[in-house]
Amino acid sequence: MLIFTAQSLAFVAVPKTGTTALEQALKPHADLSFGKSLKHTTAQRFHRKIRPFLQDTFGGSFEAFAVLRQPEDQIRSWYKYRSRDEIADKPEYVGHMSFDEFVREVISDHPAPCAGIGSQWGMLTGWRGRLLVDHLFAYEQWSRLEEFLSDRLATRIVCETRNVSPHVTAELEPKTRALLQQKRSDEFALHARLMDAGGKLSPKRRTAAI
Repeated sequence: MLIFTAQSLAFVAVPKTGTTALEQALKPHADLSFGKSLKHTTAQRFHRKIRPFLQDTFGGSFEAFAVLRQPEDQIRSWYKYRSRDEIADKPEYVGHMSFDEFVREVISDHPAPCAGIGSQWGMLTGWRGRLLVDHLFAYEQWSRLEEFLSDRLATRIVCETRNVSPHVTAELEPKTRALLQQKRSDEFALHARLMDAGGKLSPKRRTAAI
């Protein structure tokens, strides 16, 4: 998570949505940077704990932004990242299974340690599926995000590709894809809504419970 106090803006970093590239481009402009276990702070935690603190400390009405990636592609990125040879001796290594097997493990009721990756939906929403970021951008429409950031930070923001996962075969059987779409229907629906909106959603923030 990155905080920009002058712009009353916060970046909620959803894993495998270009967060490393964004951090590299934005850190020079950020006033606060949360690393290690707090790097991927959820929107719910930001809404409940961090936003009130920032508004009490710095004033203004802080807004949060995040990126959402096509759900299957985001899980595929996790699979590629955890297929790296250098982590072959660690519990998160998935090089011993196919992508199809990995997806089935991810969406199982009790995922193995290697498949415990959470979900974008869980990172971004609260009670009754309420979206808890003020600006949501599609990974597939990256230029919309760069335009937004360049405008808010009053400087040109261009993100370079970082943290590229190795190339591995990652095919999905039709039955597994259908099961994934069923299990994560809310996340797929949110992504479709985002793409239909041209790659950017800015839902009106309410003060209702989350």
